[in-house]
Amino acid sequence: MKMFSCVKQMSALLPGIACFHTSSVASAWSGRPGGPRKWLSHNKKIYPPQLPDEEPRPAYVCHMKANIKYSPWKMWYIACLVRGLSVEEAVKQLSFVNKKGATYVRDTILEAQNLAVEKHNVEYKTNLWVAESFVGKGLVVKGIRRHARARHGLVEYFHCHYFVRLEEGKPPEHYYPYQRELSGQELLDKWLTKMRSRKITNSL
Repeated sequence: MKMFSCVKQMSALLPGIACFHTSSVASAWSGRPGGPRKWLSHNKKIYPPQLPDEEPRPAYVCHMKANIKYSPWKMWYIACLVRGLSVEEAVKQLSFVNKKGATYVRDTILEAQNLAVEKHNVEYKTNLWVAESFVGKGLVVKGIRRHARARHGLVEYFHCHYFVRLEEGKPPEHYYPYQRELSGQELLDKWLTKMRSRKITNSL
């Protein structure tokens, strides 16, 4: 308290001196401290009743964890790892990933699993799979790093948002279209297209 009063007196005597900020970084951030809100609004969407001959619409739940103190570029690899996996398999795989971001992803998936059972009428919590898993860039705190000869450099502390959507049912056999096994004719057509698209260097 004495230090704060001394700084306040010095700033009154010297108008050019900067005053210290005692508030937290999140509250002083001009953006949204709680992170994006649009992703969670998908849980409030109400669908019309389905006809008896229509295919049943699987239940889903969207969840997120905002402003994680972790690089979004490092988190991207972990988010891609769990796509298309069942919840049990995703948690199992993340337990072997020796990265800090894997803990946040695992906790977020387990929280979404509990929300699906408690608030979204999912009967079995094991009957869920990761339909979407991606990362967004969050809060960036800029600071100064001291260098030699009274110089300084800029340092940035990155945060990220992690988004996940769990869907009811069994995961697909191939999450990405290119993972599908091609037939013999498709492999032949692909090879012919590749051969015909060749070009001789320095030719007409």
